[in-house]
Amino acid sequence: MARIVKEHTVRRNEILDVAQRLVYIKGYEQMTIQDILDDLQISKGAFYHYFSSKQELLEALIERMLDQGIQLILPIVQNHHLSAIEKLQSYFATIARWRTAQKVFFLALLRIWYTDDNAIVRQKMRSTIVIKRITSLLTGIIRQGVQEGILTTSHPDEVGEVVVSLGFDFQEAIGSLLLSFDPKRDDMFTIERTVAVYTDAIERVLGAPKDSLRFIDTETLKEWIVSP
Repeated sequence: MARIVKEHTVRRNEILDVAQRLVYIKGYEQMTIQDILDDLQISKGAFYHYFSSKQELLEALIERMLDQGIQLILPIVQNHHLSAIEKLQSYFATIARWRTAQKVFFLALLRIWYTDDNAIVRQKMRSTIVIKRITSLLTGIIRQGVQEGILTTSHPDEVGEVVVSLGFDFQEAIGSLLLSFDPKRDDMFTIERTVAVYTDAIERVLGAPKDSLRFIDTETLKEWIVSP
């Protein structure tokens, strides 16, 4: 029987699809490269043609998730019928809904992504991939807000990176609280306060009216509550 040679992108995505499913089922740490080989019935050589290690596979999963998120955001950014505040609100709400729909997968990644072993690669992806790509999208919205007179920042071309950095810090803070959640410590109050603090900080950086933005609502937050 002739060997089937698939297009590079198709095979790579097949590997990522299987890896993502196995993360759901087994967790990233328990998932092995052999699990992926067995599922796809491919050789080690075929796997290593696309990914040099399990770590690189993790990076690829994160980057693909970023691509998916950006595809959701683009229509918002390009919608000429929305004001800047409406775009920012829709941006935050859309990302919150998307992440919540994939909660199990995101929590599985959080458990491994924020370990000390991944600190270097996490910083690399933050600085060279995520900040640059998302900042370019936010900059257009911020410029629009300044033109509309609703945002008062004096640095519309630079402040987008500050907002994205605050978003990263917020994600790390909330991720840590969710993974260690304990209702006996009134952690829900701490989470809500953290959301309020970061929301206020972003409004101030943008020069937006107070209470005009919302990262995530309380009901959505409650869907994320998990036991340690």
